Amino acid sequence: MRHARRRIVRRTAKLAAVGGLLLGGTMVTRAVASEPPGPSAAPHTLARTVPGTGAELVSRLGASRTAGHWLDADGRPVVAVTDGSTAGEVRRAGAEAKVVRHSMSELESAAATLRSVPRVPGTAWAFDYRANEVVVRGDSTVSGDDWSRLTGVAEDIGGFVRMERTPGEFTTRLNGAEPILSTAGRCSAGFNVTDGRSEFILTAGHCGPTGSVWFGDEGGGRQVGRTVAGSFPGDDFSLVEYANGRAGDGADVVAVGEGKGVRITGLGEPAVGQRVFRSGSTSGLRDGRVTALDATVNYPEGTVSGLIETDVCAEPGDSGGPMFSEGIALGVTSGGSGDCDDGGTTFFQPLPEAMASLGVRLLVSTREGAAGSAPSSPAATGGGAAAAPGGTASVTGVDGSPLLSRLTDRRNVGPGMLVVAGSVVALVATRWIRADQDRKAYRRHYSATWG
Repeated sequence: MRHARRRIVRRTAKLAAVGGLLLGGTMVTRAVASEPPGPSAAPHTLARTVPGTGAELVSRLGASRTAGHWLDADGRPVVAVTDGSTAGEVRRAGAEAKVVRHSMSELESAAATLRSVPRVPGTAWAFDYRANEVVVRGDSTVSGDDWSRLTGVAEDIGGFVRMERTPGEFTTRLNGAEPILSTAGRCSAGFNVTDGRSEFILTAGHCGPTGSVWFGDEGGGRQVGRTVAGSFPGDDFSLVEYANGRAGDGADVVAVGEGKGVRITGLGEPAVGQRVFRSGSTSGLRDGRVTALDATVNYPEGTVSGLIETDVCAEPGDSGGPMFSEGIALGVTSGGSGDCDDGGTTFFQPLPEAMASLGVRLLVSTREGAAGSAPSSPAATGGGAAAAPGGTASVTGVDGSPLLSRLTDRRNVGPGMLVVAGSVVALVATRWIRADQDRKAYRRHYSATWG
């Protein structure tokens, strides 16, 4: 009876192994025969790029009943609310709710008070939605007397203003994706945009005033274009018109280094907690998370408000470079503190605001691969968008997925090969088990005659 059961188990295992070989072979054949995945897939994150639920709830419920929203570690939207009734509405809408003491109206009033006092270069403030506080930071250039005066203002506002000193200096990162150079310094190309007639690079405003001429090489032999509009301080964006009026091939690609690029598939607004990527000619492709929105920074050159605060590192030369997530364009690099060795804080000019002010739209790829344009409103859909100056067909793609995800992607041969390999191992194992059992049975049967 026991031998019969063993034979059944062996035969079942053998049939399963043979079936796995057939299935794996079919998967490999189909993967090879099918169209391969796009060559310029963007790095993936768990967070949604356009976290509409939290933003929509905050907009609908109002500033007196809410105090911002963010994404938790699993990418779920969380909304700060001021009472239990509002918390119930948020939960019924499918989001998490956190009851806090101070409303968005109070946080905005505190920020207005900070803006009304004499400007102190080297300071910045932003809303910490999770802590329900306004965080004021001062870099190493802020004197003790200035910091003391600002601390007094914070104490008068109330206990929800938190004061922090930060190492380094808050500076514009003047010196991106692809580098562009002028007499003002070196910056990064951000995103390619159009007004319907000409095509432009959207980059940081502090890179150079209107009339600045930009080149794509150190010797000045390849003119990229000229700055025709911008805003800095106050905002931090500018528009560089291409010398021949056209961005050229690759206008829908953001360069990320080593000849690779990412296609941008639309325009969006970030959420606190969202994972984002930034590309710059100095420090290359870097990632981190959004830590605050509507930040104000007092650079030495002037004050810029409405910025996105992140823990992504940046260095001089990364100014104007693109920030994106899941292929969605979000902003261009403004400035910050620290570097990519020790980390730091980096601020970004939101893209929708800049594009609306300039009256331009993202250049995006059509189904046929040609460049078209996308609306300037957030959550636009379409092909790709964005930026190497002049474009380059050699920019291909960035592999943002780990080995495991590539092996398990059904569009690749990896899954089929794994099934085939597992089946072969199982088949060999059944043969070895059978042989081993036959040897043991032989020894038992003839052991009486040995010796």
